[in-house]
Amino acid sequence: MLNIKKFLTALVLTISTGLLIILANFPSSAVSPPTPKLHYLPGTLAQWKDSQNSGDYFSQVATTEIGYLVWSKFPVQVYIERPINVSNQQTETWVKSVSQAVQEWSMYLPLTLVKKPEIADIQIERKAPPLQLSSDKKIPRARSALTTYQLYTSNNVLLHRFTILLSPSQTGNYVVAAARHELGHALGIWGHSTLQTDALYFSQVRNPPTISARDVNTLKRVYQQPTSLGWTLKDNSKMNLSTDRLFKSKGY
Repeated sequence: MLNIKKFLTALVLTISTGLLIILANFPSSAVSPPTPKLHYLPGTLAQWKDSQNSGDYFSQVATTEIGYLVWSKFPVQVYIERPINVSNQQTETWVKSVSQAVQEWSMYLPLTLVKKPEIADIQIERKAPPLQLSSDKKIPRARSALTTYQLYTSNNVLLHRFTILLSPSQTGNYVVAAARHELGHALGIWGHSTLQTDALYFSQVRNPPTISARDVNTLKRVYQQPTSLGWTLKDNSKMNLSTDRLFKSKGY
């Protein structure tokens, strides 16, 4: 009888401990992100004027659980990972192509290339994105590029970082186009254009366009929106920020 009591006591303790572990790891809803507020508009965007009144596709940009994906600290630091298992010439060509896309966007937002991935806000890798299920959720579909972001805190301030994967199958101008497109997402355009003349068009085209006035107009409108990013959390608790927020880009 005594052994049975000991067994039941141990069982209760085991179950209780298990529940405590589950509860400790369950995302807490008690901590909410900072109240969305406006940041100062970066000078490069503040000075931007579209004399042709080309319009934008801001209505296609999705907001997120923490508002718009706006950077508040500049320059945004970009790390380009040098490919391995390819020739030196291929490596240099790929890095040059991706660097070109960074340079193009730096005309509208301050960007700088860094040599250490641990300090980067945006990391770009030559790596095949994971397969995506087709619309019927049965046939895997290869993607040529993918952009994800992750939330984290530093000194109790809510921040984010991006990872961009560019498929090794991309060559020539398509590397530049894919990098240009995905960088647009990483800079805050969390959506797609429906016009082939925009860099953020939802699919690849035979003659990839450069950054259009509509792309910049859209980017400027994004930076005129409130966000929780770059602001202090409401208390000293930690948000559950372990899950990557994934953007599924059609045709990329």
